[in-house]
Amino acid sequence: MPDEVVIVGGGQAGYQIAASLRTEGYAEPVFLIGDEPHLPYQRPPLSKAFVVGKQDQTRLLLRPESYYAGHQIELLSGEKVIGIERSTRKVRLKSGRELSYSKLVLALGARNRRLQIPGADLDGVCYLRTLGEAVELKQRLEQAHDVVVIGGGFVGLEVAASARSLGKNVTVIEALPRLMARAVGTSISEFIRSAHAERGTEIIPDAHVAEIRGCGSKAKQLVLGNGRPIDADLIVIGIGIVPHTDLAHEAGLPVENGIAVDEFLRTSDENIFAIGDCAQYPSAFSGSRVRLESVQNAVDQGVSVARTIAGKPAPYAAVPWFWSDQFEIRLQMAGLPHGHDRHVVRGEPQSGKFSVFHFRGAMLCSVDSVNRPADHLAARKLLAAKTVLSPEQAADASLDLRIL
Repeated sequence: MPDEVVIVGGGQAGYQIAASLRTEGYAEPVFLIGDEPHLPYQRPPLSKAFVVGKQDQTRLLLRPESYYAGHQIELLSGEKVIGIERSTRKVRLKSGRELSYSKLVLALGARNRRLQIPGADLDGVCYLRTLGEAVELKQRLEQAHDVVVIGGGFVGLEVAASARSLGKNVTVIEALPRLMARAVGTSISEFIRSAHAERGTEIIPDAHVAEIRGCGSKAKQLVLGNGRPIDADLIVIGIGIVPHTDLAHEAGLPVENGIAVDEFLRTSDENIFAIGDCAQYPSAFSGSRVRLESVQNAVDQGVSVARTIAGKPAPYAAVPWFWSDQFEIRLQMAGLPHGHDRHVVRGEPQSGKFSVFHFRGAMLCSVDSVNRPADHLAARKLLAAKTVLSPEQAADASLDLRIL
């Protein structure tokens, strides 16, 4: 019986493991199943270049259709897996087809967290996760005048920056006291808040939306918890995502905040792996189990599992890194700041080019950089090598970090 690999999920993680299996010399059948009707595509540009019309759908594709045929990857787009039969190593598809597997990889991704308030289902209330949602948002942005973004995280702020660059009136509402509070420290939060405010965006922190009001079926206004009304003909909700875990749960696999996997990204079933946004794994960089939502994580985990399946196993230990583009600002993050107890700033925030180094005890645990790509690249190498760096060295802008 051939050693088929079945990959469930046609996003970045799913594509990456399929491609990496062939790179690693794996010659057995590979099936890549995605429930969207498109070829696998990049998500990061959806909130930036795509919605402002600087990048078309063709340039979003990770590979053209010919790539999959040329690498003997059977791509099943617009198909959905509805069940896993672990005892017989089969997956059942909504179309009625069954596929046998030797190894199964769950790259299921995540879905938008929905806002549960009156009026949230009115026309003009949008989310952004998929290409279909991005196409709708792009069309609505062209006609909108007053745009309200609910959620001051990465996607929400990227959409806000895109809308403002198109000349729209933009308001951002954040439930926490500061922007991107779960991902960055106060220095970065304040810099990003100031950058948006200087460009005319109204930022309302520590607020929540009580209801959305409409005219007929069309959203026209939202009301904050303090009673303040805000006009809006387009409302974009970006309050986070929820990992897809139902398929794993129904198959009897452990699920926490994501599908639980070990250091090799294996579930409790040695023949089933989980990677990307849906997987919770033990991180050497935080000393805890984490679930990360980033392209880097999806790519590196895909590469890692492909090597394991190809007979070259090694624990997953890639340095986490992330980025966000807002206006002309490039924010880059390396490592995980969880549990840090000290930070120092390198460079001058007033210049628009600076980095914040976070330490957990005596060890560097993460670095956030604004328009300082050299610091970011050095940070990734320092973290990977576990190089000892003192806070004084980190703060010394005259010290070339590369020599360490």
